[in-house]
Amino acid sequence: MKFIIDFVYLLAALAVTPTVLYRMARYGRYRAGWSNRFGGITRKDPALKKCIWLHAVSLGEVNAAKTLVEELENKFSNFEIVISTTTDTGFARATAVFGAGHKVFYFPLDLSLTMRRAFLGIKPALCILMELEVWPNFVLIADQLKTPVIVVNGRITDRSFSKYKKIKPLAKEIFRRLSLVLAQTDEYARHFIEIGCQRPKVIVTGSLKYDTAQITDKVNGADALAAQLNIGNERLWVAGATGPGEEQIILDIYKQLTQQEQFSNLRLTIVPRKPERFDEVARLIEQSGFNLIRYSELKTATPGNQRPATSDWVILGDTMGDLRKFYSLAMIIFAGRSLVPMGGSDIIEAAALGKCTIFGPSVYNFQQTADDLLAAQGGIMVKDKQELLETMQKCLSEPDFTEKIARTGQNVIRNNQGATKKTIDHIKKFLDHA
Repeated sequence: MKFIIDFVYLLAALAVTPTVLYRMARYGRYRAGWSNRFGGITRKDPALKKCIWLHAVSLGEVNAAKTLVEELENKFSNFEIVISTTTDTGFARATAVFGAGHKVFYFPLDLSLTMRRAFLGIKPALCILMELEVWPNFVLIADQLKTPVIVVNGRITDRSFSKYKKIKPLAKEIFRRLSLVLAQTDEYARHFIEIGCQRPKVIVTGSLKYDTAQITDKVNGADALAAQLNIGNERLWVAGATGPGEEQIILDIYKQLTQQEQFSNLRLTIVPRKPERFDEVARLIEQSGFNLIRYSELKTATPGNQRPATSDWVILGDTMGDLRKFYSLAMIIFAGRSLVPMGGSDIIEAAALGKCTIFGPSVYNFQQTADDLLAAQGGIMVKDKQELLETMQKCLSEPDFTEKIARTGQNVIRNNQGATKKTIDHIKKFLDHA
């Protein structure tokens, strides 16, 4: 089977190589970690400790793994933990969060020779895959080496489920080899079983992302940010992790709102999801008739040089790691990549901060959380630009309504915590015999 899989990969590589090369040249992506990607991975204590290999593909999965890694450290200190990611943003975040104490590297290409080289270098006693990073050669080689593979925080969206059903014979051959799947919801558990996982090996434990969310009204650095932005009594609207097509919608709505006297103290911050889009969004802001404040420049400016926080200015959050600070200052948060068909962005973090959280209909990356928030009236879904405008008008005009949404949303996050302990309890059964 591995030869067929490798052949398919090579055909796919020929198809995507022009795109990869363009993004390398244009945006500087995919340039790092090629030694890792071809299996060149070593770890710190191969002779002294057994190893847990945890893979988290990108930023969201890395963040979700935080409490899990902390608990593994506390309870299984005799194991070395190594962490792989696929994307540059995931690698940067994993390095920041875990790099001081753990080996962080790029996930190898799923070619049989490359993956076998990686396994021989790492020698894992257990592999943990965050959410749905089930690669065929990875699983086959782990199975051959009798290395257990556990999917934690498992989810298969309707979109992914439809794709797997098209290749069900192959999917079944791979998924049946998984040692355990700890799924977020009953629906996701059913999806795993239908595409080939053995029913007794699929258990619902909830979402780790609820556990990583810090339920608080105060974030370190928020006061300094407020001073830099010269935000006083103004009401701040933050559009976070936005995608192509959304920023123009947000800017158009902001212009309509601030032309009305009762909303003249509204201020706007836009934080695009992808750093390579910062310049593009900066141009959009200026083309829409607003003055631009680039936070990257304001962040390094000398004290006392703040620009006026007026409706003529729009703040572009063009730095990494500051989105949560912006969220903490917001009255209303729009979670991006949801008015466009991109699956949404993290609504857990926004709600956990006790903010009125609005999102569009495309939230398949956070479907269960969206459903939970909507069922409790702890979040608001809008279907299009007009609905977003009307919702913003209501939220700004009725502060009691907005506060109730925010408070309820925060309680939803609090009430869904506890997945980390359940996950650790199941992992322990494998590590006790490793």
